[in-house]
Amino acid sequence: MLPESLAAHPIANSIEQRIPAAILDATDAFGELTLVLDSAQLTRVCELLKRELSFEQLSGVTGLDWWPKKPRFEVAYFLRSFRNNQRLRLKIVVDEHEEVDSVTPIWRAANWYEREVFDLFGIPFRNHPNLERIMMPADWEGHPLRKDYPVHGHRYSYSEE
Repeated sequence: MLPESLAAHPIANSIEQRIPAAILDATDAFGELTLVLDSAQLTRVCELLKRELSFEQLSGVTGLDWWPKKPRFEVAYFLRSFRNNQRLRLKIVVDEHEEVDSVTPIWRAANWYEREVFDLFGIPFRNHPNLERIMMPADWEGHPLRKDYPVHGHRYSYSEE
């Protein structure tokens, strides 16, 4: 449900009319709209944004860890419309071990961004074409950007090298 102050915003209003249950919250700060979405509606909203509202570019995907708060994680998507000279931020809230739908079929750039979020936060993306670690070694245990990860990392014995 859109806040009353954003009911007239054209992007938020278009999404609200086409996918009524998708927007959980919205803010407009410094001329940039942020929409908090129902994670089950993420791909429908992204398809609408790209195909009908001209958000051609996904410029980033990142994770946020709010540990010990529940649900623990947010995934933020940064979109750009060159045609309309607009930026848009989407957020979804997910709990630990909850999968997020991949937006790689919509924006190919999501491929590496989602792999990075998976690698560093441990948030899995459903239907991702190649969900493997991208920054840490394949046999690494844990996810270093989680707030419960040891501050000095895990101790390893390098005697075998």
